[in-house]
Amino acid sequence: MKKVTKLKPSVPVMPERKKVAAYARVSMETERLHHSLSAQVSYYSELIQSNPKWEYAGVYADEAISGTSVNRPEFQRMLADCEAGKIDIILTKSISRFARNTVDLLNAVRHLKELGIEVRFEKEKINSLSGDGELMLTLLASFAQEESISISNNVKWGVRKRMQEGIPNGHPRVLGYRWEGDQLVIVPEEAEIVKRVFQNFLDGKSRLETEREFEAEGIRSINGCVMRDSNLKTILNNVTYTGNLLLQKEYISDPIEKKRKKNRGELPQYFVENTHEPIIDMETFQYVQDEMARHKELGALANKSLNTCCFTGKIKCPYCGFSYMHSRRTKNGNYQEFWNCGSKKKKKQGDGCPVGGTINHKNLVLKCAEVLGIDTFDEDVFLKEVDHIDVPKRYTLEFHMTDGRVITKDCQNTGHQNCWTPEYRARVSKQRRKSGTNPKGSSCLTAKIKCEQCGCNFRKQTQRHTDGSTVAHWRCSAPAKTCGTVGLREDLLMQMIAEVLEIPEFDNSIFLERIDHISVLSATELVFHFTDGSTVRREWTKPKKVMPPWTEERREKQTQAIRDSFTPERRQAMSERMKQIRSEKYWASTKK
Repeated sequence: MKKVTKLKPSVPVMPERKKVAAYARVSMETERLHHSLSAQVSYYSELIQSNPKWEYAGVYADEAISGTSVNRPEFQRMLADCEAGKIDIILTKSISRFARNTVDLLNAVRHLKELGIEVRFEKEKINSLSGDGELMLTLLASFAQEESISISNNVKWGVRKRMQEGIPNGHPRVLGYRWEGDQLVIVPEEAEIVKRVFQNFLDGKSRLETEREFEAEGIRSINGCVMRDSNLKTILNNVTYTGNLLLQKEYISDPIEKKRKKNRGELPQYFVENTHEPIIDMETFQYVQDEMARHKELGALANKSLNTCCFTGKIKCPYCGFSYMHSRRTKNGNYQEFWNCGSKKKKKQGDGCPVGGTINHKNLVLKCAEVLGIDTFDEDVFLKEVDHIDVPKRYTLEFHMTDGRVITKDCQNTGHQNCWTPEYRARVSKQRRKSGTNPKGSSCLTAKIKCEQCGCNFRKQTQRHTDGSTVAHWRCSAPAKTCGTVGLREDLLMQMIAEVLEIPEFDNSIFLERIDHISVLSATELVFHFTDGSTVRREWTKPKKVMPPWTEERREKQTQAIRDSFTPERRQAMSERMKQIRSEKYWASTKK
């Protein structure tokens, strides 16, 4: 018989299509480049969708953003989609479109390589997953970065050439002016604010006072924000208000990082005279600059709103770099002055000042007089002779004199000892005799209950019950073996005190006013001593322990525990024991 085999139709397996996306970028916002970006988007959309082996994953395009940084919205969105598994291949026109920073380019490509994502650079014909792809990328990315630096230098050269001709780089916004074409024109309302800032400074007002005035009146900066100290300082330093322009106040040192820095002499500046109408005359402006420089040199001493003295800014911490700050406080009725490292008040990050401790103001004055060789401290002599004081370690002062000498002195902090005057010591002793030595945990009964057997005071103790409740007891502080008294339960004692005072319920103020103390003669007898000299005796009955009633839950739990304890082995042992007891009783009865 012939053998017949049935052939089943095979289902063709379709190859999995790759998810392909493209990235495009232009660095400037112009009509020509906008058309270029649109052309790139159209080109890649058509290219991906026309390939049957590819699945269109979109085109990511950044416009008017430099490639020297990876902080580009569409670029970051593309990386996020790659991490989410939405993309397998990325197409881009060239390395310079993808990134102009060598480090950023390699980091991005390596990250995508770890995810198994391929990046194809069409112009250079480089595949990031190929063997020599990273080497070629490194070389060509370096060229792209250098090209970006070259372009930046050319742009800077053009900007500086225009500055030499007195042409500013752009039209920066300035409070008090607006730009009309290339000319600055005064805005009267804003100009009045500028004049007021300068006038307040000339009147001796601090910038903080001006800030508070403007905030109360609702005066805002050019951006509509509250006028802060930094805004006022910028206005006072801006030479534009004199009718002149100072160009290249700031510059960008690195075209890759693009960090803006203040020009402090690294590059030339260009002063262009009489470019617009002034708001402040040059003489006033220069006077303000000189005063601000003088204030800066004086430091905190120039701020009249601060309570300064000759030591302000003179005592330095060599580790934190902060000056010591003056502090005052009143503790236990005693006025104290001391100095501590400024890192404490300014909340400097880290482990804190390694020196620690404070400097007592009175001791500081005495040590300064000793170093200066004078009987009575004199501020003028101190400022003339002492440059500054370092605190290298706790309670040690290092005087750096103006003539170059360095004198080291110990300055122990005796502020706590100094506060114990005879009057204060007597007051504290009286208070402790009256209320005990623990004022934080004391009550009206503290030091009021005396043990006549051993002479000790009763102390409060808290006892916790099984149900979670607590009950306070007063017990003699002497060891239990040496004293025959018992503990007094606080709630029952307060009931007895209320009965003795003939009041409906216990009252702290009435108790303190009328009862001097309570004597415990024995375990059963108390004597109440009144402030008027009279006494009252009372019998103390020790309360019986009252066990809480058994609940159904507890009864069931106990029954189950007893049942569980009777294991088969225990039952067998008990049975054998009972047999032995019966047998012994039987033989004992027969002998009789």
